[in-house]
Amino acid sequence: MHGVVTPAPQARSARDVRLDFFRGLAMFIIFIAHVPSNSWVMFIPAQFGFSSGAEMFVFCSGVASGLAFGSVFVKRGFLLGLVRVAYRVWQVYWAHIGLCLVIGCVYFLAATSTGDDYTSMIGLSWLQRDPEHALVALMTLRYTPAYLDILPMYVVLLASIPLVMLLSGVHRFVFFAASIGCWLAVQFTNFNIPSGEGGEGVWFFNPFAWQLLFFTGFSFSMGWLKRPTFRTGPLFYLCLAAVLISIPVNFWAFRHVYESQPDLKLWLVQGDVFAGTTNEHILRYLHFLALAYVVLTLVEPRRHWLDHRLARPIILVGQQSLATFLGSLALALASGIVLDQLGRSLLTTALTNAFGFLAILAIAVIARFFKSQPWKTPKTADQRVSITKT
Repeated sequence: MHGVVTPAPQARSARDVRLDFFRGLAMFIIFIAHVPSNSWVMFIPAQFGFSSGAEMFVFCSGVASGLAFGSVFVKRGFLLGLVRVAYRVWQVYWAHIGLCLVIGCVYFLAATSTGDDYTSMIGLSWLQRDPEHALVALMTLRYTPAYLDILPMYVVLLASIPLVMLLSGVHRFVFFAASIGCWLAVQFTNFNIPSGEGGEGVWFFNPFAWQLLFFTGFSFSMGWLKRPTFRTGPLFYLCLAAVLISIPVNFWAFRHVYESQPDLKLWLVQGDVFAGTTNEHILRYLHFLALAYVVLTLVEPRRHWLDHRLARPIILVGQQSLATFLGSLALALASGIVLDQLGRSLLTTALTNAFGFLAILAIAVIARFFKSQPWKTPKTADQRVSITKT
């Protein structure tokens, strides 16, 4: 055994502002996608290819986790790395529980005041009918209401980092084999975590499948995978062709054929959603990597654009990813209720989405303010004199 971890120069590199920009972009896409019956969803990237904003969020989270947590294992040792990850798991877990309770309260109040059956729309009927057992299941992550199922996956992925660091300490290829093997096992067995009343359902985002994408990003940030050179060569044009071909295939082969012949089992179409969201189908994985390479190659010579004031709000949202993610989901689901009452005209839909964007930005500003801990700012000499005189 060569040690628990192998230091890598990339693990000590500075945070790339592009990471924050694309994480911020993912937050706005997630908001649009989670507003029920939002007509703007027709313009998000998921409509034009196999992957979606979820892939962007998970991959970027993997990269950020390598920078934030993997580097601790490298610099400070396994024990402190374990403590650091455990602290973040604790934060994300309680963020998820708090979000579920807030959304539950909003939907229960909406159902009471409007008479509409909002509780069943996102799977809250069990919590209303049998709170004693549903709350226990919620606290143990055996109950994940609809739209609120990505953070439990993130908890499992974060908790897997210490094991990944141990496997990589033997050899990075041992980790790669374990990650790919786990993904393959899911594809053949549909193994997942039970969820819902009676354990009849499963997690919508299967962590044993999505770990492949998360730890791909993690491996790039740790230097276990060599970062590609972003230039317009053969690889760029191959990826560009794959992205362009996916557009008509996504519209015809998946949507038209699947909707017109739901009993037809194509090898491309698995599960209850197009291209296997739950188990992260290989086409979603490859499409995202191809799309990411194309976009980053186009951005590379124009990186100075990210210094423009128009890009700063998106970067700020990405820097406060947990707070803005929680805010985007809560705002999206509440916005659906508002649109139900106002009607989904072009004007109301546009105003609701615009308000959501501004609210997400406001959450990022507030989160940054509290993280800066202004109450700990050293006082100037004049301030100290003033306090003494008082």
